[in-house]
Parts: sequence; C-alpha cells; structure tokens
Amino acid sequence: MAAAPRERSTFLGLLPWPERQVVTQALRTETVGGLVLLAAAVVALIWANTPWSGVYEEIRDFHFGIPALGLDLSVGHWASDGLLTIFFLVAGIELKRELVVGELRTPATAALPVVAAVCGMVVPAAVYAATVAARGGSMDGWAVPMATDIAFALAVLAVLSTHLPSALRAFLLTLAVVDDLGAILIIAIFFTSDLNFAALAGAFAGLAVFYMLQRYRVTGWWWYVPLAITIWALMYNGGIHATVAGVAMGLILRTKRDKNETASPGERTSHLMHPVSAGIAVPLFALFAAGVAVSVTSLGEVFTQPEPLGVVLGLVVGKTVGIFAGTYLTARFTRARLNPDLAWADVFALAVLAGIGFTVALLIGELAFPDPADAEHIKAAVLIGSLIAAGLAALLVKRRNGIYRRLYEEEMRDADADGIPDIYQQTSPGHNGAKTEE
Repeated sequence: MAAAPRERSTFLGLLPWPERQVVTQALRTETVGGLVLLAAAVVALIWANTPWSGVYEEIRDFHFGIPALGLDLSVGHWASDGLLTIFFLVAGIELKRELVVGELRTPATAALPVVAAVCGMVVPAAVYAATVAARGGSMDGWAVPMATDIAFALAVLAVLSTHLPSALRAFLLTLAVVDDLGAILIIAIFFTSDLNFAALAGAFAGLAVFYMLQRYRVTGWWWYVPLAITIWALMYNGGIHATVAGVAMGLILRTKRDKNETASPGERTSHLMHPVSAGIAVPLFALFAAGVAVSVTSLGEVFTQPEPLGVVLGLVVGKTVGIFAGTYLTARFTRARLNPDLAWADVFALAVLAGIGFTVALLIGELAFPDPADAEHIKAAVLIGSLIAAGLAALLVKRRNGIYRRLYEEEMRDADADGIPDIYQQTSPGHNGAKTEE
C-alpha cells in the first residue's frame, strides 16, 4: 500500500507557545527600541538642518581614546565601531538561538525565511548594480540596500497601532536575523582595511579562549567583559570592522540550558544587553549617522545621481521583489502552505516593510563611501528609501488591519485566565493541538 503523503506545513500559522513567548519578548524590546531609534533619527535630521548644525558636527567629529592602542576615534566612529558591536552581539545570540532551538533549527522550517532573506539581499544589490551600470555610476554601494532594520520596521508598526499576528512579526524577525548575518559577512569580507595579521591572530586567540570558557561552563562577568573588550580592540586594530567581534561572541555563547540552569548564558546576556542595544547603542549610532543636511538640491541629487538612486530603488523595489518572490517560489515548490486566514497581500506588505534599511545600511554606506560628500548623498538615499518603504507599507498594512485585529484577538483570548491563550488549549484541527507549557 502506498504511503500517505506528508501533511503540508502551514506558513505564517500559529507559533508553538514556548517559541511565541520568546519571540514576543524580543519583539517588545525591538519595538520600544525602534521608537527611540525613530526619535533619535528625527532629532539628528532636525539638528543637522538648524543654525546649530556646526555644534552637531563638532560633537560628532570630536576625537578621544587611547592613541597608543590605536583607539583614537571620533564620537561618530565610537558609535559605529563600538556601540554597534553591542547590537551585533545581540544579533549573534538571536541567530544562534534560531539555529539551535528556533525557526532555523531544521532545514524544512529554515528554508523559507532563509531563501526569502537571501533573495531580499541579492535582488536589491542587483537593482543597484543595474541602476548604476545604466547611468555610469560607481558599484561601490552595491551592499547598501541589502540590509533590513527590524527595530525601525517594528517602530513603524507600533506607530500604526496595528495588531499584526505574531507569526507575521516572527517571520519579519527571522528575516532580519538572517539579514544581519549576511550584512556582517559582507562587512567582514568586502569592507576591510589593511590587515594587521598579528592583531587578528590575537583576536582569534581571544575568541578561542572565549569558546573554552563557555565549553567548560566558566561563569563570572569578570572573565568575559575584559576578554570581550580585548577581542574587540584587537579586531578593530586587525583591520576587520570591529562589529564582527560582537557577532562572533554572540554565536559562541551557549543558548541551550543545562539541567541545573534556569537560563543559558546566551539568554542571560541577551536579557541584559538587548535593552542596552535597542535603547542606547543603536539610537546613539542613529543620532550621529542620520544627521544629513537636507535641501531641495540635495534631494534632487538623490534621484538624479546613479549611486543614491540605486540605493532608493534597491530598498523600495529590490527588497519587495526579492523577499516576496523568494517566499512565493519557496511556498510554491515546497510543502509549505500559507495560513488560510492570511493572503499573499500580507506577505507583500511585509516585503515592502523590509525595505526599511536604516542602521546597517547607514553603516555600510559609511564604509563604502569614505568621502564625506559622497557618504552624505548615500545617507540621504537610505533615509528617503526607508521613508518611502515605510509609507507604502503603512498603507498596505492599514488596509488589512481589520483582519489582523481579529486574528490577534483570537490569539490573545484567555477566558480561563490561566496565562495561556485559549487557542493553545484547543484540540480542533485548525489549531496546534493541546496545551504546551514547557
């Protein structure tokens, strides 16, 4: 007798209860941080276009540090090379958790968000390349429109007061985690200065020590904090962007609990550093990176010069086409099927929303265009492209918000007030089965 066909998995269906708790906490922090990030970007833009713009530039360009250790940096560089390392540390931990216990732990569940994220990086780069090739521009900025800013995207959703279902938010979060990995690989491979192999050897030796401390269950911040700072300083002096140190340490930290642990080292570090990353590190980077002087002439140059135009089109068109096409084709040719309560219009709205490329896009823009004048045009393009993507996504999401509100209320209903939504305690075929509390 022929074997029965395997049941198709539901894409953007109800998350398992333990996974949903973790995702909800992460998204709550990202949303709050995104609102602070949004405020910091607005302050930077206003400040840079007032009579006090000179004060802004003096603060941003003020140097301090320890020159003997090669760490005499401007305030702006301390924000991008130092504070963003915390952001990438948290991103590394989130990626490790996804790989070990989350959506990316099995090839079947990982395929769809990974393919969508990869397409969402490749297509924007291709759109940029095609734009500058047609208009005779520089290919240096090909990586700028590849990055999605999850915090900014969630801030837009928070401003809209949307009731986006947890599965859609989780898909956006998973996309951003894979996107962050792609961005850090691009920074490490393509945007390195002259390499200092002695310093790099010291950094990798430090990472090896970090791994051994984790392997042998050594605890105590006094071991890890000095070691992390040393690894960061050596990575910076080695010529590789220092944020690589953050994601490397995040990937090394354990995310699975031992039997006698209430939280793994990765969970404890993420719980401690996530608010610092979302509420302090990323907003301060935005404050010193988003201060672009805006004029009618400069806005016109964004749409007439090939490099900034390529960035705008990459973010708005490339991200949308890449993520939507990657998602649709994967679902079309695999066993994944879309949640019947949602439509492909919802996936399209999410793909448009992913065109908000702010934090990492600004960072890559600074690395790709060292000349301040060129960098200003690219920053303006990132801001305009992100604004257009946010506006289009807002219109699309608002049109579907009634459906989202119904799904959200169904997910959150807890008639017996036991702290677990009733939908997780039902056994009808439309749900995920019996209550799961582990």
